[in-house]
Amino acid sequence: MCLSTRQKSVLLLAAIILKYIFIDYERIKAVGPDRAAAEWLLRCGAKVRFRGFDRWQHDYNGLPTGPLGRYRIEAIDATESCIMYRGFDHLEGLEHVEEIRFNKCIYIEDACLERLSQIKTLQDSLKNMTIVSCGNVTDKGIITLHHLRNLEWLLLSDLPGVKDKDQTVDRLQTALPRLTIELDLA
Repeated sequence: MCLSTRQKSVLLLAAIILKYIFIDYERIKAVGPDRAAAEWLLRCGAKVRFRGFDRWQHDYNGLPTGPLGRYRIEAIDATESCIMYRGFDHLEGLEHVEEIRFNKCIYIEDACLERLSQIKTLQDSLKNMTIVSCGNVTDKGIITLHHLRNLEWLLLSDLPGVKDKDQTVDRLQTALPRLTIELDLA
């Protein structure tokens, strides 16, 4: 069977997409949740900072090696990355993430924030979050963040899908009274 150039391009694109969203649970078991999550995040163009390090890791080939559990993700910067809902299973088991930045993430949507908020370990560890210029995020997604019971600081900016900012902020503040929210929503 001979494939046209267009068919070959479609198959190649499908293979690339599957590479970025495929969850390899055996790999997670083998290298641990932090290493597996770091691999996925870096493949998608995000950066991670490991606990005890000041420098952000952005080079997949430069990920540190060592015994299982030695390197723990403390912060995630997903600025302009292609992370999307399906890959959020990689975040299960991360116990030390204190900060997440979503800035200009075109695939971040309400379902992503809801999924993130359901991860028990992140409910306990996450303290700071930034959501900026993510056009698919609405009030519904922001409200789901109330499950992140230790969230202390939240920056919301340039989110055209957030229509009722006052009610959304009030609901979050009621659920999380210690939360400081910085708004830049038109």
